[in-house]
Amino acid sequence: MPELHPARRLGGLLGQWLAATFTLDARSLAVYRIGLGVILTADCLLRTRDFRLMFAADGMFPLETLHRYYADATLWSLAFAVDASWWSGAVLALQGIAGVALAFGYRTRAATILAWVALVSVIRRTSPATNAGDIWFACQLFWSMFLPLGARWSVDACRTEDREPVVGTVRSVASTALVLQLAAVYLGAGLAKCNPSWFAGDALTHALSVHDHGTPLGMLLGETPWIARPLQWGVLLGEMGLPLMLLALPSPRIRGGIVALAIAFHIAIWMTMTVGLFAVIGIVAWLPLIPGWAWPAERAAASSAGLAPPAAWACGLAGVLALASFVHQVTPLAARRLPRPLAAGINLFCLPQEWAMFGGVPPQEQWVYGRGILADGSVVDLLRDGRPLERERPAGGFTSLPHHRWHKFLWVLPRPHVNVFAEPAAAAIARAWNASQPASRQVVTFEIRFGRQPVRGGDGTVQDMLVATWPARSASGAGNLERFLELDRRTPPIPPVAPADPAASAAAAAAGPAG
Repeated sequence: MPELHPARRLGGLLGQWLAATFTLDARSLAVYRIGLGVILTADCLLRTRDFRLMFAADGMFPLETLHRYYADATLWSLAFAVDASWWSGAVLALQGIAGVALAFGYRTRAATILAWVALVSVIRRTSPATNAGDIWFACQLFWSMFLPLGARWSVDACRTEDREPVVGTVRSVASTALVLQLAAVYLGAGLAKCNPSWFAGDALTHALSVHDHGTPLGMLLGETPWIARPLQWGVLLGEMGLPLMLLALPSPRIRGGIVALAIAFHIAIWMTMTVGLFAVIGIVAWLPLIPGWAWPAERAAASSAGLAPPAAWACGLAGVLALASFVHQVTPLAARRLPRPLAAGINLFCLPQEWAMFGGVPPQEQWVYGRGILADGSVVDLLRDGRPLERERPAGGFTSLPHHRWHKFLWVLPRPHVNVFAEPAAAAIARAWNASQPASRQVVTFEIRFGRQPVRGGDGTVQDMLVATWPARSASGAGNLERFLELDRRTPPIPPVAPADPAASAAAAAAGPAG
C-alpha cells in the first residue's frame, strides 16, 4: 500500500481525535436528560420555601430595584413582564413542569427550550441569590436544546420506535460545545486559583470554615493540616488536570475513569461545602461523557445523529460567544469591558463564562447576623429563626442560615452594586417575621450586620459593618435619633467595635467567590 502523505495522516489522526473526544452515547444523553429534569423539578420545589421573600412583588428583590441593578435590557426574564407575585409563581411553575416533561422525555425538544427559558427567567428574577451552579446549569440547558436528548429511554422514543432508526451516538456542534463547556468550568476555576492565596497552602482551610463556605465536616477536614494540605493541592491540580485529560485522553476506558473521578470530586464538594445544588449540577454535567461500554451491548444497529445546518450555525455562533466570554475572563482582557454587541449576545443567550470559583480566599472569617429588637425588649437574630443574638461568629456560621440561597445573598449584600437590595430585604424580612408572631414578639427595629476578622496578620480587630436597617433611614437622616434612643432604651449598651478599614472592606467584599 502506498504511504499516506503526512498531511493526510495528520488529518486522519485529527479526525479520530475529534470523533473520540466529541461523540456522545445516546444512552448517556438519556441519563443526562433525566438528571437535568430532576434538578429542574427539585430546584422549583426548593425555591417555594422562600417564595414570598424572593419572588413576591413586595419581597427582597422588587422589580424596580432589579431593573436598576441590571441596567441592561439584554438581561431578559419572563418574570419581568408583569410585576405581580402570581406571575412570578407561574414562571417558577413553568420551570417545574418543563423539568418533569424533560425527565420523562415527553416532547423533549420543546420541554428543553421551555426549561431553559424558565430557568434563565427564575435566575434573573432572584439574581442576588444566584450562584455559579445556576449559571452553569443554564449553559448546559442551552447546549441541550441542540441535542437529541429524547432519542433513547423516553416517551418520545417509545412513540417513534417503529418509524425512526435507533440513535446510538451523537456527534455535532452541540456535542462539541457541551464537552468544551465542561472543560471550561474546571479550567477557569483552576486558573483563578493560581495565585498567592492558594500557593500559600491554607486557602482551602479558610474556604472550608463554617464562617466561609464549609460544612462542619469540611471545617473538621480543613483544620487537620495533614489532610488539608494534600487536599488543597489535589483540588488545584485536579481542576487544571481534569479538562486536559478530558480532551487529551479520549480513550473510552480512560474516559470512564475520568468521569468517575470527577463525580467523586463533586460528591466531596457536596459533603464539605454549602454551595447549594452546585455539586449535583456538576455530577449531572459529567453524565453525557459516560462511554458506551458502560451500557449493555445492543444487538440492533444504531445510527449516528448530527445537526441540521441552520441549527448547527446557530449553535456555532453561540459557541463563539461563549469562547469569547471565556477568553475575556481568564486573560488580562478581563480588566476591560467586552464590546457592547458581544456582551449583548452573551447576555441574550445567558452564556457568561465566569468560572473563578474560590479563586481568592482571604485569610479571614466572615459572618452575618440580623439584630432584631422585639416589642418585649428581647434581642434576637431574625436571620436564624429568632434565636438569641450572637454578635460574633454565630454558632454554625453560614450553615445556621435557612439554606444556601440566604448564604449567597447575604454574602454579597455588602458589595456596593448589590447593596441596592439592602432596604427592601430588611423590610421584607421584618414583615415576614411580624406576620407570624404575636404582638409581644413583633420586631420594632432590625439591622443586618456583617462581621469579619483576619485569622492571620493584622491586629485581629473585628470589623462590624451595618448593611441594612428597618425602619429605613431617610436620606436626610430623619428619624435616626429616635431610632437609636429606642434602641438604647430597650437593650443593654453594645461595646464599641473598631471601624472597618475602607480599603480592607472593599478588598474583602470583592474577593468573595462566584459560588
